[in-house]
Order: sequence, then C-alpha cells, then structure tokens
Amino acid sequence: MLTRERCAELFFIITLIGMLIGIPLCVMLTCLAAQPVDDLLSQSKVQKSSGSVPLGSAKQQEVNVRTSPVIFDGNELFLVRGLGAISSEERAKAIGGRIRKVADDVAIRSDSITTVDSDVSTDIVSGDEIIMSVTDKDSMVAGRIRQDLSREYAEQIKTAVEKYRTDYSRKSILAGALYGFIATTAFIVILILMTKLFRKLNNLIETRYRDRIHAIQVKSVELVQVERVRVFINETVSILRVVTVAIIAYAYLHLVLSLFPWTRPFANQLLGYLLVPLRVIGGGIVKHIPDLLFIAVLAVVTRYILKWMHVFFKHVENRTVTITGFYPEWAKPTDKLLSFLVIAFAAVVAFPYIPGSNSPAFKGISIFIGVLFSLGSQSAVSNIIGGLVMTYRRAFQVGDRIRIGEIVGDVAEIRLQLTHIRTVKNEDVIVPNSMILNSQVTNYSSLAREKGLILHTTVTIGYDAAWRQVHTLLLMAAGRTDGLLKEPPPFIFQTSLDDFYVRYELNVYTDAPQNMAQLYSELHKNIQDCFNEYGVQIMSPHYESDPANAKIVPKDKWYAPPAKASEKEGLP
Repeated sequence: MLTRERCAELFFIITLIGMLIGIPLCVMLTCLAAQPVDDLLSQSKVQKSSGSVPLGSAKQQEVNVRTSPVIFDGNELFLVRGLGAISSEERAKAIGGRIRKVADDVAIRSDSITTVDSDVSTDIVSGDEIIMSVTDKDSMVAGRIRQDLSREYAEQIKTAVEKYRTDYSRKSILAGALYGFIATTAFIVILILMTKLFRKLNNLIETRYRDRIHAIQVKSVELVQVERVRVFINETVSILRVVTVAIIAYAYLHLVLSLFPWTRPFANQLLGYLLVPLRVIGGGIVKHIPDLLFIAVLAVVTRYILKWMHVFFKHVENRTVTITGFYPEWAKPTDKLLSFLVIAFAAVVAFPYIPGSNSPAFKGISIFIGVLFSLGSQSAVSNIIGGLVMTYRRAFQVGDRIRIGEIVGDVAEIRLQLTHIRTVKNEDVIVPNSMILNSQVTNYSSLAREKGLILHTTVTIGYDAAWRQVHTLLLMAAGRTDGLLKEPPPFIFQTSLDDFYVRYELNVYTDAPQNMAQLYSELHKNIQDCFNEYGVQIMSPHYESDPANAKIVPKDKWYAPPAKASEKEGLP
C-alpha cells in the first residue's frame, strides 16, 4: 500500500526525471524557435558595416557593388546601393527616415503606398511624398526587373508600416503590459516552487539516501571517499538548480521583452547574445581539434616519460639499481631536473599548437609573464642553482654535522632553494642555498665515517710540571671519555712555549660528530678530574706567577655538597 510520503517521493522523482528530460528539450525548442544564430551574426555584421553584392549583368558578374541595409524599427527591409555622390549608407539612412515619417503620420493610409513608373526610375510614393526611387542600377544589383523590384519594395514598406502602427498602438501596449504582469507573477511563483523542490531534494538525499551512498572502490582499494561522493551529488544538484533557473529566466525575459515594440529587437537577439559566443568557442574548438589532439598525445607521452623517470630514479635512490660514478643522493635532484627539462621541452613543442598562441594578446601576456618571472625570480633561480651545485658537489648530506659561518648544526633537509639546519640547541635554521654556495662550509661528518673526526682542546700548564706527566694525564682523560675511538689513538702536540706556561693540545678521534658538544663536555670534565687527582695545576687561560697555594681540587672534595657520590662520571 502506498503511503502519502511514498506517493510524494514517487511524484518528486518523476518530476525530477521530467526536468532532466525536459530541460534539454526546452533548450532545443527555444533555439529552433528563436532567430537563428546565423541570421543574428549576419544581421549584426550588416548593421555594423555595409556589404557588397555582385551585379546581375552577365558582363559584370565579377564586379562588386557596395550596398547597405534599410533598417526600420530594428528590422532590415532590403539592400540599396549608392547613387552618384550619395553613399549607400546615406541613402539607406534617408529611406529609413522617410519610412518612419510616413509610419508616424496616422493620417496617411498604408494602402496609399504605391509605385509610379517613369523612363529613368520607378518611384515608391505615399501620396505626394516620395519614399525612394528604384533605378535601373538597383535592378541590376538585384538581378530583377525594375518594376517588379519596386513593387516588392513597396509591399515590404507597406507591411512594415502596418506592423509598426499595430505594435505601437495603445491596445497592443496595454495587452503587452497585462501579459507582462501575468508572466512576472508566473515567474515568481515558479521560482518559489523551484526553491521548495530543490530544498526537498536536498533533504531527501540527506535523510533517506544518505546511508545508501557508498565510496567508489575497486576490490579493497578505495578510489573515491564517501564524503567526496556526497559532495559530488550536492554539487550536481546545485548545478542542475542553476541551469534550470537560468533557462526559466531566459524564457521569462524573452517573453517579456517581445511584448513591447521598444524591447522586441533585444528579445530577438537575446538568445544570440548567449549562443554566439558559444558558437564562436565551439567553432574554435572544432577548428583546432587536430592541434588539441596533438597536445593531448604529447601530454600522454610526456606523462609516461616522467612516470618512467620517477620509477627509475626511485630504484637508483633505493640502491636497487646502481650506476657507476652516480651516487644515490643524486637521484632525486636529477629526477627533478630532468623532469623540468622534459616539461619545458614539451611546452616548447606544444606552444605553436595552443589555440590563440599566434594572437597579439597571447604574445603580450607571455612577454608580460616572462618579464615578471625574470624580475621576481632572480633570488629563486640563484637558490635553485646553488642547491643543484651543492648536491652534485656532494658538499654535505642529510644528517651531516656542518658549520656555515656562525651556524653549527645537523642538516635536516635539503630542498631545491633552501637547506634546513637543526642546531645543537634544537633550532631550525633555514639557509638559502645561494648563501651556502657563497660561504665557507665545514663538514664534520664527511671524513668521520671513514677516518674519524679529530676533536681537539688546549690546556696550559706551568714549567714546574713534567711534560711526560701532562701527556699521560691528558691521555688518561681521553681514555675515560666514552664515545671516543681507541683506534686511531689520541695524540698530543705542544703547540708553544710561552713565557709562563707550556701550551698542550689534546687530539682525539670520534665517529659521532653529532655528539661533539657532549664529547667536549665529558672530555673537559675528565681532564679536570685527572689533573686534580694528581695535583697538577691547570694554568689556563693566563699564568704570570706561582700562587701561594696550588689551584687544584683535592680528591676528597670532588663531591662536596650539594654534589653526590652517585654522580661519579668518567672515574675509574
């Protein structure tokens, strides 16, 4: 049994299907009923400029005569040529003015418009007023007998005058106003009903069919999420609503404008204002179909070349494919560089086939964009070149500990224009690649992987301490420091013999340059402990005379409060 809600739902679905079928039908019928687009195009061209018509004489078939249309009340009646010093435009304008003068004089009956024949011309008159004269040259242009042509022109003028008087009569204008009011009321009612109809459709989709909307997937792979499907359905309903309202609005405007003689020319051309651009666009697309097919084929080929390149360099980066002399870290930038070159080459090849590429406007915009790019991208281009140069020079890699000027940190990310460096203070410093290219870069990690990085520190000890003892204490401190390499072994240089002290430099090896700060801290603590333990005074930074008491910390005071014995670090 059908309930009221079920009937309403079925009625709504049937109405929606009818709209989907009826809207294209209405558009087709409207296009057929309205003035043809070809006529609109030809009419607009004729109104804007005069044309040229071949002469009817057999001797002069190849000679063209300039003609202009006689326009009355927005309608073209016939074409006329110039006479003597009078151009075709001036003659057509004068004839149209005389026809309007006759039409505005209600005392002149339309059936009084007749033809009067003479030896040189046939005059079309209204009473004693000559509207125009048809000469033998006019008949030659039309390829007709002068008398027959003049009678045809007279009938056209008579019909135009009668129509003009009918259209501008009080009865016709009042009837147009009444019909316009009815059409406006119907238009408002239809808009209200359309709003309610689409609101009901949205509610129906959200309430009844929401759970029936599923994601689009192939086997277990979800191609389109369910939310995307809902958005697509809602957008489709919105587009359907806009198109429906636009068609109804066009029908309303066409009807209302056609009711009054002042706006009737606009009603006849209203569809043309919409379809003429569409026809021009469509004609341009049809004209450029071979070029568009070439661009499409080029795009497909370019896409598959890029896809193959991405896969190949991905294997090189993952070391599944090896190339002699080509490092894996070069894979990603090389892929980007070659991709840019392939796309640039495809764009150069496709440029002549782009519709409108030969137009001055397209060339002007291209030059303008090129100037903007050249002026605004100097720093970007220099950064990109700097990034490529650094990559292929292998100055550093991600994870390396480097120094750039006063910046010391680990390379976190190398991008095409910028390099991210994470400092020991966990700061993310972003450095332009052009700046790196023009600066001195110290890489602590490049040789540390194979030979180890040498860390060094300096102490100054007085001449009263034996240098062999100092060497042993420094090596003892190095041996107590975790993270330093045993091989190669640490070594010591006595770099200078100053006035009051000797300068000793301890050099140790490590393969963990990222721990430089911690290793230096541990090494310095162990140096202090070793020298204090054996009563050797460290004279850094300056030493000029022996103090009364040695500047050392006895071992029994190493853990003086608040220090705790459990905090022993680096002790044997």
